[in-house]
Amino acid sequence: MKMRINFFLGPLISIAALAANAGEEENVSPSEFVKQYEAALATQKWEVVSPLIHESASVVFSSGSVHKGKDAVRAAYERNFEAIKNEDYKIANVHWLLDSSDSAAYMFDFFWTGVIGGQKASGAGRGTAVLIFENDKWQLLAEHLGPYSQQ
Repeated sequence: MKMRINFFLGPLISIAALAANAGEEENVSPSEFVKQYEAALATQKWEVVSPLIHESASVVFSSGSVHKGKDAVRAAYERNFEAIKNEDYKIANVHWLLDSSDSAAYMFDFFWTGVIGGQKASGAGRGTAVLIFENDKWQLLAEHLGPYSQQ
């Protein structure tokens, strides 16, 4: 039986080269940040994702759960990293709403597959993210994930 879940779970794809330097390169463009973020999530290791997350970050999952502040975001991401095995998470169809020298915002589609409790699971939807450029690096300030429209 295939299980379908509509909330964000960190990926288990491996793009170690990007993840190793996540958030630490100066003058990285917002579009490069998105690649680094996807790669960092692929490691399913908070210590790799953490440099990409702003202290004031807020994340809303497709389930409606809200996580305000970096500590709450960390707890949510770590729960997801533990819950899903063999995950593959992809960000696609990025549409830039704003791309300035100190802030950026984009919409995107997300897709994931993996194993939860020994059963195959998958999900997909749309998201919106806001980035901020501080201390010579881009960080995620807000992310809101939701399901695709039923229409």
